[in-house]
Amino acid sequence: MTRKRRLSLAAPPPDPFGEHRPPAYRERFQVLGGDFNFGIDSARLRALVRTAYSGLPPHQFRTPVPQFWVRLLVSQAGRARRAQKSEPPPMKPLAGGGFLAGVVGRATFVSVSPEQRTAMIVISRDMLRYAYHLRYELIEFAVYVLAARVQGLVPLHAGCIGSGKQGILLIGPSGAGKSTLVVHALLSGLDLLAEDSVLINPEDMRATGVANFVHLRRDSLRFLTRLDREALLAKSSVIRRRSGVSKLEIDLRHSRFPLAAAPLAIRALVFLSSRRAGRRPLMTPLSTPVALKRLAASQRYAAHQAGWSKFIEHASRLPAYELQRGTRPGDAVEEVSALIREGLRPAGRAAHASEMALRAQNAPQVLGINDRSPP
Repeated sequence: MTRKRRLSLAAPPPDPFGEHRPPAYRERFQVLGGDFNFGIDSARLRALVRTAYSGLPPHQFRTPVPQFWVRLLVSQAGRARRAQKSEPPPMKPLAGGGFLAGVVGRATFVSVSPEQRTAMIVISRDMLRYAYHLRYELIEFAVYVLAARVQGLVPLHAGCIGSGKQGILLIGPSGAGKSTLVVHALLSGLDLLAEDSVLINPEDMRATGVANFVHLRRDSLRFLTRLDREALLAKSSVIRRRSGVSKLEIDLRHSRFPLAAAPLAIRALVFLSSRRAGRRPLMTPLSTPVALKRLAASQRYAAHQAGWSKFIEHASRLPAYELQRGTRPGDAVEEVSALIREGLRPAGRAAHASEMALRAQNAPQVLGINDRSPP
């Protein structure tokens, strides 16, 4: 009987860390201004990467386009558990030695090194069933961090729509209606840059994002025509957020929806409110101090990033508005479309702001409805 030789520091194997083992699959996508090269050891992980980034327009800030490398591995540790849980354990963020990391459970983690422009994602076998969480919390996390840190981009929790080469930021908390507005804006012919996460170059206020999915509650589809509703449902699946809310995840690619072909220059800020306008105008201008205060309150993570001061310097020169809820989403789209058509030109911005102020001044006062000043 041959005794299996025990490995030790004195007699290590030829490649103990698997450094020279080529990945089973390779994928390459140009997103968020960078050229991302994925080395993947699993067909299931490869499918997740393709789900996230295939079919997107390539965005570019500079030449040459920065290169990034992301390695995805399946750990041999852990078996598929019999008890099926609806979601994996929450990710615990860690940092040290120039690395940003997140740990999920016992044998799943992501490690990002902006200095080396690399990331490694290790996923245990029992975590493979959580496809949405792995894609959103590990793969997309690593890509966003690398793109933002290396290129000096400011990460915002915001949506962005536009036309041509210009766009507006849609800022608001979860439940404010960003996704519903985005879908109706797309149906009206506007371009989508991103639904919920935007990276902005603070030097010139150009923004990039990933226009792969939009997330909606099913009841938000009631405002759509039957044909539009059926078209969206045909490209959707159901995901469950950690908050417990279930939403439709609608794939916008390979459809008639226009996706922004290049980074958009931000020309206005629109803060979405969950309050109903009643008989008041849906969109009203905000003063610069109020807009900057709202930006800081809504972007606490971005406010601690290196490019925040430069971003605020440019943002203070942009027109800002509050958009309240109307009786139907189409009303808000009309306001936003008018802002994009007329408000993005210097003369148009002034005329649009004057018109908004005049409409607010002349609107009938309804006691008890939205009679508070903006926070």
